[in-house]
Amino acid sequence: MLARLRSLSRVDLRLLAAAVLAIAVSLWQLAAAERGVAVTPVDLDGTPATVVAPSMPGAARTGPVVVIAHGFAGSQQLMRSFALAFARNGITAITFDSLGHGRNPAPLSGDLGAIEGATQALKREALKVAAHAGTIGDGRVALLGHSMASDIVVRAADDLDDVIATVTVSMFSPAITATRPRNLLVVAGDWEPGLKAEALRAAGLATAPRTAEPGVTYGAFADGTARRVAFSPHVEHASVLFSEASLREAVTWVAQAAGRPLASPVVDGRGPWLLLLIAGLVAIVRPLSALLPVVAAPPAGLGLPWTRLWKALAVAAVATPLILRFVPVKVLPVLVADYLVMHFALFGVLLAASARVLAGRLGPFRLSWRLPAATLLLALFTSGLLAPAVDANLLSFWPTGQRVALVAALFCGTSPFFAAREWVTRGPSPPRRGYAVGQLAFLVSLAIAIGLDFERLFFLIIIVPAIAVFFVMTGLYSRWSWRQTGHPLVAALANALLFALAVGVTFPLVAA
Repeated sequence: MLARLRSLSRVDLRLLAAAVLAIAVSLWQLAAAERGVAVTPVDLDGTPATVVAPSMPGAARTGPVVVIAHGFAGSQQLMRSFALAFARNGITAITFDSLGHGRNPAPLSGDLGAIEGATQALKREALKVAAHAGTIGDGRVALLGHSMASDIVVRAADDLDDVIATVTVSMFSPAITATRPRNLLVVAGDWEPGLKAEALRAAGLATAPRTAEPGVTYGAFADGTARRVAFSPHVEHASVLFSEASLREAVTWVAQAAGRPLASPVVDGRGPWLLLLIAGLVAIVRPLSALLPVVAAPPAGLGLPWTRLWKALAVAAVATPLILRFVPVKVLPVLVADYLVMHFALFGVLLAASARVLAGRLGPFRLSWRLPAATLLLALFTSGLLAPAVDANLLSFWPTGQRVALVAALFCGTSPFFAAREWVTRGPSPPRRGYAVGQLAFLVSLAIAIGLDFERLFFLIIIVPAIAVFFVMTGLYSRWSWRQTGHPLVAALANALLFALAVGVTFPLVAA
């Protein structure tokens, strides 16, 4: 391996050095954002939580505590930027993993489509965390929730007497009234047009006439009627959580509600450093791919020509959602992930079958002992490097408990898609842009499925952008692996594992 590293081209050597530097700098900066605060993990009757407090002795007892709740498929790591921003401005915060999310071992129970079901279960958990928050500060509590949790914190605020403010990020909640919750701040990303309109509507309930303008504070904190809408520039549903504008608005609002207005709050935008970390972890795979053994020479794969490839992709893209529309797919205890994995599996099977009919063959298949060795090595470079770094800094990404078996089950479903797509688009004469079109065909197929069964698959809309991002990453891994090994299944299996890991550790577990 050392000899192969020495034989790297100048471009790869420079990329390796740049990737290592990017990873080191980003980790240093992310660690620097936590200096001056005390981070204490706690267990609240089975709910994993983290208290993030100012490091000054006794500071946590002198003010309110902010309870921070994440959204669908999130975890407390995703909300760390808000917690750190509060703590660095003298306000204690507590984050937690909601039912079925992150490392919370308890599944999300109740009817997922009814207010009396899962919503009430999530609200009860938020109230449990708020009760603990009341014991570590001066008794006052503020609530902050993102996306799905915005509705939860609004409803939880109605059951609490000492809530001084509620902050909702990317909010959708029918529970808001002209008087509840107290001192409401609504933050939305500039690239969330529907949620921006909802924010103005909610704030307008308490204004006369019933219209509201962003950036204007209405009412008064003293009587709990204060309301404000803030739009964070150049961000969408996920990046709004890392926007300095979002952090500044939230910290300023809670400080004002607590009677401690801040002239210039200290906020650190962790977003750029997180992007640099991910970019470094992805880029480093290219030079490391030189360590992979050559598996097939000449290259293996069907390399279906364009005249046949588009037909095979069209059959899989259209037939998959039509078939699954009438097939029960409740096979895994994970919200909508069971459908997603079945979509992957059936799409892959149909793609392989269509290619077999159109080409008259799928082989020859070249098997070698080097294939599993190369696959394991690539998986180490991708999932092995990415998982611990993401888990520590961005999102729960390490399988624990029953999620280990869940990732294995999901891998069985994702493998057919990745294997079929790699095999039909790679080969001695692969079709130009065929791989990218294969990714696009799957996204189109998923859009058709959502359109056919919107009520059941609504939550997939939220994660489609994340799927697109993963497709870009896995596409790069595929290109670099293919260039070195010559075998499509190396990247296919490693990428299938990465996707199964991402879905298996982030999607919420639900009760039977």
